Amino acid sequence: MKTIDCSGKTCPLPVIETKNVLEDKDIGEIAILVDNPISCENVMRFLESQSFTVTVMEERGKQRIEGTKNPIVTESPTSSTKKILVFIDGETVGRGSEELGAILMRSFLLTLRELNSQPWRIIFINSGVKLTVDGSPYIDALNSLVTSGSDILSCGTCLDYYRVKDKLMVGRVSNMFEIESSFLEATNVIKP
Repeated sequence: MKTIDCSGKTCPLPVIETKNVLEDKDIGEIAILVDNPISCENVMRFLESQSFTVTVMEERGKQRIEGTKNPIVTESPTSSTKKILVFIDGETVGRGSEELGAILMRSFLLTLRELNSQPWRIIFINSGVKLTVDGSPYIDALNSLVTSGSDILSCGTCLDYYRVKDKLMVGRVSNMFEIESSFLEATNVIKP
């Protein structure tokens, strides 16, 4: 089992180091040591996205994340899955009146639920993360999207910058590596 120690490193470094080790396609088992819950969660999600079964255990004040590669199951060549990514980087839509921009954002988020193709992932960065925290008028609309199967990500660095990470009400905290990987995986990107 290959073990890497990412103690003292913040995201996205533990995910990037894990990815670099996994470039050796012969790795069937891996262990990563981290010392903070955000890195633990992000490394777990990354391993799971790479077809690893993941377990976590405490080890001397650190989390030891162990991953075992699952057999690869190939999709049928006739199957096609749309992965619609919605990218929101502000509190309003468009430039000009902030009041109008807020009205347009509400309309945009409510309309997302009505599309024939449900968004696969909705990413919030910069001041857009304020839409996912306590006090946002959009929590009900976003929770409805989560209930319908959308994955909502808020940039952890952005939440920290605005000092609202502890007020996150919908979705989960993410990092730039996962955000950039989402763009590569998406079949369509929508930005209001």
